[in-house]
Amino acid sequence: NVMQKPPRRKDDSLISGWVFFRYMVIGMYVGFATVGIFIYWYVLDASADGHTLVSFGELMTWGKCSGWTGFQAKPFLDLSFEKEACSYFTAGKVKASTLSLTVLVVIEMLNAFNALSEDGSLVQMPPWTNPWLILACMGSVLVHFVILYIPFLAKIFAVCPLDWHDWVLVMCFSFPVILIDEVLKFFGRQQQRKTRVALHKHN
Repeated sequence: NVMQKPPRRKDDSLISGWVFFRYMVIGMYVGFATVGIFIYWYVLDASADGHTLVSFGELMTWGKCSGWTGFQAKPFLDLSFEKEACSYFTAGKVKASTLSLTVLVVIEMLNAFNALSEDGSLVQMPPWTNPWLILACMGSVLVHFVILYIPFLAKIFAVCPLDWHDWVLVMCFSFPVILIDEVLKFFGRQQQRKTRVALHKHN
């Protein structure tokens, strides 16, 4: 849709205020989702792996764990915290960290689809208009899968395999980036329409 826009003036900034605002909003959501799924796993995610849930306050003050009385963390994966319960927040964060990393990877792949058009909806310009982009995103996700599910690579990168429940959680935190950008693009199109009408009246 670039050819439908009027030419840029030579003194126009490279990034307009609106585009900067969009990038800022999307960036804030990426940060929220990446940190949010980490917190969610520790505080709210009652999944089948049987990990111990803690309060938000406990998570924020985990460095004082050694002073807590009666804190016990249940084993999960191949980790046991019987001797040192506080290691639940260090060695035991492997699943939460893996979820955060995976959300970051998936969100960036979805953002690549968002970038197909500056203001056009994915309904107007679907991802398959650029098959090379789809292949590149699939390749990136495949590399991530290899790291997660090949044991010696998972150990090197300090990650762990994710189950179906975990992937559903990842998509719940990642997919909203599409919806947020679609809303922002809608307002961008409305502004462009007003600008074109104003230019037409002026001419």
